[in-house]
Amino acid sequence: MPHVLVAGKLHPSGIALLQSASGVTYDYVEEVSEPSYAPLIDKADGLVIRTQPLSAPTVARALQLKVVSRHGVGYDAVHLPSLNERGIALAVVGDVNSISVAEHTMMMLLALAKRTMQGDRAVRTGEWGWRNRLEATELSGKRLLILGFGRIGRHLARMATSFGMEIRAYDPYLERAGWPAGTVAAASDLNAALSWADIVSVNAPKGVSPIIGAPELSAMKRTAVLINTARGGVVDEAALIAALRNDQIAGAGLDVFEDEPPSADNPLLGLDQVILSPHIAGLTAECGERMAISSVQNVLDFFAGHIDPALVVNGGHLNAN
Repeated sequence: MPHVLVAGKLHPSGIALLQSASGVTYDYVEEVSEPSYAPLIDKADGLVIRTQPLSAPTVARALQLKVVSRHGVGYDAVHLPSLNERGIALAVVGDVNSISVAEHTMMMLLALAKRTMQGDRAVRTGEWGWRNRLEATELSGKRLLILGFGRIGRHLARMATSFGMEIRAYDPYLERAGWPAGTVAAASDLNAALSWADIVSVNAPKGVSPIIGAPELSAMKRTAVLINTARGGVVDEAALIAALRNDQIAGAGLDVFEDEPPSADNPLLGLDQVILSPHIAGLTAECGERMAISSVQNVLDFFAGHIDPALVVNGGHLNAN
């Protein structure tokens, strides 16, 4: 009888699925931190985990662990080499959050263009005359560069097209594998694309180094804005802060940070031209339910012997073990 540890609060539908599964027991820790669930890892055969770390020492304690299921599509907080060494499967959810993330990106894009935060503050503080400064801009005719043209990037392109925007995308992997059909042109030269764009949206997975650092920020227009709803570390935060302080770019919308939550003294919190949200682009009510059900189902399917191999990110290491 497999025993499952759920680490982090899930939508009730996910817990209900676990409760209805025959021959399965579980522990449920709602707090999202590694110390909160680590004491229970020893007896877990399966782990459903939110955004908190799964470190090598914790994996070393999990002698019965056979599968880890991420409540999402990213897994940079999971120490994958430790799982690979033990032949422990790491599963992610399928396409459950791309619409939510694309909508959140579009919201930030609109809010930056229309100066939503500044307009709200002007009304609340009695600065009605702020409206005459004509700071708001239109999206129609503006140039959008999407970095990473997977499901989220393609949904974003579809939404932005309806606003009459000109769109290009940068994705070297897709260029090699075969560019998808449609009207969005591939941008092969990143620096040239950055200098072309009015808005840059980062929708690419985290790699070993930032996609956007000081050189890339210096290639952007002074009137351009940057949006990151991907992962902290995809954009060099220190370089971004410097660029914003020096008016090297006009603004930013950030849903993710290098350290989450950001510290109270993070300079981003004091910059008027920045819109911030607490890593919630994929956490709509609808998406939260889909992720909870999918992450629990992955564990159940694994023990039933029919998990979708496309959702197992380290399948090659499992075969080797």
